[in-house]
Amino acid sequence: MTLLLTLDDGSVQRALTDAVELAREAAVAEAGAEQVGAHEGVYREDAVSATHLFEAAVPGYRGWCWSVTVAAAGPELPVTVSEVVLTPGREALVAPKWVPWERRVRPGDLGVGDIFPTEDDDPRLVPAYLQSDDPAVEEVALEAGLGRVHVLSRYGRQEAATRWRGGEFGPRSDMARSAPESCGTCGFYLSLAGSMRAAFGVCGNEISPADGRVVNVEYGCGAHSEIHVETTSSVPVAELVYDDSQLDMEPVREPADS
Repeated sequence: MTLLLTLDDGSVQRALTDAVELAREAAVAEAGAEQVGAHEGVYREDAVSATHLFEAAVPGYRGWCWSVTVAAAGPELPVTVSEVVLTPGREALVAPKWVPWERRVRPGDLGVGDIFPTEDDDPRLVPAYLQSDDPAVEEVALEAGLGRVHVLSRYGRQEAATRWRGGEFGPRSDMARSAPESCGTCGFYLSLAGSMRAAFGVCGNEISPADGRVVNVEYGCGAHSEIHVETTSSVPVAELVYDDSQLDMEPVREPADS
């Protein structure tokens, strides 16, 4: 890798560009002569500083460079070393971008005893504000889902609906495409309540691969309640044909006249 960037003209910039040996000495002092390779280029940081790059001969750091930043406060002042660091080059193997743990968790990762708290501003949830001192009102509110601290927001319901429809138990799955009928006409289909009722329910057929799962109304499988299969003999029965060439023939004797 070679980085050759033109620096602005001027005595300070020329001094910074020419400070290759000063930068090398700093890198050697930091890492040792055996780990500092060829000079690979220099680039400007600002008006009074520049960074020299040296190949890093460090085991396990192929493609990395020693970056030595040098600076000069003015034309008549000496060039000094600001810092020496090991930095990745264009072909260096580096760790992937860090992602917070709460965004790394995926469906199926949560195990027994694991805790995964929701964020305070989770857009999928909204507060349930209804509170009353009337037990009858509280009973109705609890049944409708309003007695909880949070309920699904419109965004949360749409997100869930999109995920369920495009999942394993949606209308585009292989099972649904080969099914003779859809869940919406099946006796084992248990509709959800609320706004999800029109499109989703739960399968109650233990034979079905979707038993106990949320299924789309257009999903289907071979265990539909209204499927009837005609029971006929597995051996085709054709019209009986007699081959008289294989029969023994005897003439019929006429009875004697008495």
